[in-house]
Amino acid sequence: MTEFALHSDTQSFISRRHPLLIGDQRPAGSEGREIDVINPATGECFTKVACGTAADIDQAVATARQSFEDSSWSRMTPVERERLLWRFADLIDANADSLAEIECLDNGKSVAIAKGVDIQLAVNFLRYMAGWATKIEGSCVQPSVPFMPGAQFHGYTRREPVGVVGAIVAWNFPLLLACWKLGPALATGCTVVLKPAEDTPLTALRLGELALEAGYPPGVLNVVPGLGGDAGAALSSHPDVDKLTFTGSTGVGKLIGKAAMDHMTRVTLELGGKSPTIVLDDADPQEAAAGAANAIFFNQGQVCCAGSRLYVQRKLFDNLVADITDIAGRIRLGNGLDPNTEMGPLVSAVQQQRVQGFIEKGLAEGARITTGGDRQGPGFFIQPTVVVDVDQRSTLVQEEIFGPVLVAMPFDDIDEAVRIANDSQYGLGASIWSNNLSAVHRMIPRIKSGSVWVNCHTALDPSLPFGGFKQSGLGREMGAACIEHYTEIKSVLMKV
Repeated sequence: MTEFALHSDTQSFISRRHPLLIGDQRPAGSEGREIDVINPATGECFTKVACGTAADIDQAVATARQSFEDSSWSRMTPVERERLLWRFADLIDANADSLAEIECLDNGKSVAIAKGVDIQLAVNFLRYMAGWATKIEGSCVQPSVPFMPGAQFHGYTRREPVGVVGAIVAWNFPLLLACWKLGPALATGCTVVLKPAEDTPLTALRLGELALEAGYPPGVLNVVPGLGGDAGAALSSHPDVDKLTFTGSTGVGKLIGKAAMDHMTRVTLELGGKSPTIVLDDADPQEAAAGAANAIFFNQGQVCCAGSRLYVQRKLFDNLVADITDIAGRIRLGNGLDPNTEMGPLVSAVQQQRVQGFIEKGLAEGARITTGGDRQGPGFFIQPTVVVDVDQRSTLVQEEIFGPVLVAMPFDDIDEAVRIANDSQYGLGASIWSNNLSAVHRMIPRIKSGSVWVNCHTALDPSLPFGGFKQSGLGREMGAACIEHYTEIKSVLMKV
């Protein structure tokens, strides 16, 4: 299949067919259909997975419901959930080499990035969330109930697991995004039906196997690959799902949110972005150029909070763009299994065509490319691309491209920088590059985004919540804040 040697566990995994995982059973799916799994570096199908349907979602939800309501899982203590989550994280860590190769073959990203970033962040996050299993608490209050003179009361609140969680994840960080949803769900005592993206289903199925190996009772984690319009839509509108969590495009997120509301299903949505990278004229030029390049070209630009809009104070603009152009021109494209590869392909032919279409539309609107702009093959490659001479209203500036395309514009003062940075329907992330911390601290409250990074971009820590303002979504992943999204709060008032 490839000229690159694979870990024996990887070879064994991809050599077999991949059915669904419902409880501890591996059904082929109600209709027996399969999805071709394509290697983005070659464009070739290298394995197949079962294609779940609405009927399979029904079965998975029923299994998750039974496990939540009446099983050994429903009776576990918090410390037992903590230990299981640690064991799960340890197994992911122990299988990191194979998981990284599977992610590379499925998604296109380099093995080094998959192992050093995706898997390491996932392991760290699961271990962080394991600690929360024993720290979910309510509070006592002193009630003052009118019209009952002399009566005494004991009042308190408690947090309880929300129930069956439907988790739908995007294809850009398949394993990591799944763990962002599994961590709080498993820490709080929920059960999960996980629907991976149809382009990248493999590591989700492997996570399901590792969860069973870790000791999770059957039905706690169920994995149903399938098409978004079928399995995804069925999970989003299922009346017996208590909470939906989705990472993906804003358009699809809105559809999921509307479907959820028909049953008042709790929902969190981590959606698109068009994040600004703002460079003030006192910034270190070399550090800012390297940082801005990494902000957009990391993971082939397929990052919801990628720094796809670069705003540079006019004094530095020409030189900084030249430096980023030079960096982009030297990035080595190739198969992610090659240790010399610096940037892999996009996830699919559809995504490659989409990104190329944005570039062509930008050129038609008068933009100028300083480097890149072309597709390459075999596989679904797009050259790292830097675009200048764009207007703030340009399609390239306003719409999420989700590829290695950077648009750069100058600004004159901080007020202008804040205004154009906020001139977007999105508000997921932003970065400010400056050594003037006074100016930075004044800017941070004015930037309308869920995360603001200073002299770095897309730096994530499990203790910090991640999510967006405006069209970038509802709710938060990570941090203590995510516990609220996987629990219901109950008030208790007792006359004593």
